[in-house]
Amino acid sequence: MSSSSRDRGFSFTGLLGALVLVWLSLTPSLLPRGPLFQGVVSGATALVGYGLGVAVAALIRWAWQRDFAPVNRWLRWGLAAVAVLGTVAVLIWYAGWQSELRTLMGVAGLSWSAYPIMATIGVLVFLVLLVIARVCRAVSRWVGALLGRVLPARVSTLLGGVVVMVVVIALLNGVVAGAAMSVLNATFKTVNQETSADTPEPAIPERSGGPGSLVTWDSLGRQGRIFVSNGPSAQELSAFSGRPARTPIRVYTGLESAENIRAEADLAVAELRRAGGFDRAVLGVATTTGTGWINESTATAVEYLANGDSALVSMQYSFLPSWLSFVVDQERARQAGQALFEAVHAVWDALPPEQRPKLVVFGESLGSFGGEAAFASVQDMAARTDGALFVGPTATNPVWRDATRRRDPGSPEWLPIYRDGYTARFVAGAPDLTRPDAPWPPARVVYLQHASDPITWWTPQLLFQKPDWLREERGPDVLPSTRWIPVVTFLQVSADMAVSIDVPDGHGHTFRAAIADAWAAILAPPDWTPADTERLRAILRGEQ
Repeated sequence: MSSSSRDRGFSFTGLLGALVLVWLSLTPSLLPRGPLFQGVVSGATALVGYGLGVAVAALIRWAWQRDFAPVNRWLRWGLAAVAVLGTVAVLIWYAGWQSELRTLMGVAGLSWSAYPIMATIGVLVFLVLLVIARVCRAVSRWVGALLGRVLPARVSTLLGGVVVMVVVIALLNGVVAGAAMSVLNATFKTVNQETSADTPEPAIPERSGGPGSLVTWDSLGRQGRIFVSNGPSAQELSAFSGRPARTPIRVYTGLESAENIRAEADLAVAELRRAGGFDRAVLGVATTTGTGWINESTATAVEYLANGDSALVSMQYSFLPSWLSFVVDQERARQAGQALFEAVHAVWDALPPEQRPKLVVFGESLGSFGGEAAFASVQDMAARTDGALFVGPTATNPVWRDATRRRDPGSPEWLPIYRDGYTARFVAGAPDLTRPDAPWPPARVVYLQHASDPITWWTPQLLFQKPDWLREERGPDVLPSTRWIPVVTFLQVSADMAVSIDVPDGHGHTFRAAIADAWAAILAPPDWTPADTERLRAILRGEQ
């Protein structure tokens, strides 16, 4: 078969490779996958398989120095029959594990219409990627032909491919990335300016943007306005505790509140002073996700445990959603977390020891990454704070990664034990707070994480390296049938990240009720009881 004929049609070995990888893409991963993301994963893996098949055929032709006769039609019909029968069998298995996992997590099952949607999306993704790949190959051949005027044929062909690859990467990292980031920043800046009737401007001085505030309501950004508008009132806290409660303080600065991150952090501390935050019993420093979002459950739990005698402070560092900030804005998250904590800590440390509030830090997802930035280790956290709660940490969190890597022998990666749990404890649910049964003095650090959370377990190493969380004892919501497959598992977990919050509490990246238990262990109010924790869990679940 000539090169031009192969370019116009489909390679037989390429189709074989695509078929095998499509089947593998339907194997279990961490979360239930709907038709959209399953179609994307299957389409992308089909292209990888097709490329591998084409590469194998090209390698054989190169070694034998000749083309082979076209595959006869009976073999092609045989492949078609195997493809149909095998795909039906694999889809039956796919439906089985989807049903098992959805039942385990309490998620609704797939309808029959999911399968044609999945197939359509998969084919479209494959064809679009194939066209892009063929265009790149055609350009590389053209460049190779130009170079072939002065270089040997094989050298010019290789260099043509390298030149095109370098140019494409440069364009993606430069022109395309720059243009895309400009559009995204402009788009999400518009979203950041949106207001809602559900977030009225505060009428109390304990909130940023309210009476006497050093920052304007409009400058807080959408998530900042949501944060300062929410939270329990003194009346609600008093009804819960049976004692007089104070109005909690919530301080926030937005990207438009100051000219840079350092100035924003200084402004946040000045606003905290203005509101009387350093005179409260508990002072919480929160690092947000990309858009400036803070998990309301994490903030509310602190206020219930302190009976309102608390102050929470945070600041925005990006307009972009968390998943996009995770890719392109990690450095800003790190700078923001470090700048805010150091600014708060400088004032807190200058207070007489007997007048200092309990100083705690917290963050979720990318916020946990930023919140860790001010500390070199778990021991450093314990030395400079009265506790920390990091929810749904990312695999790039340096302190989390170091503690996980140095976990006690016999403890699994998905829920490690670090130094016999003396300072930091890794928790998937409330019972894990007593794991191990050993002394746990203040200051306490808690990492709340789920075995099925792709945000925590996604790394580029998944491409070609089997992770310990699939090699060792597995978490209760990771199916025994889940297997690591090179490239495929990486794509599956990448797709899982997009639906990580579309599962009930206790799975994926959804955290609510267990936050109550974690904060109760960290803050340990003297009159707090297990019954109080259970009532707070119900509030965080939205049951009260």
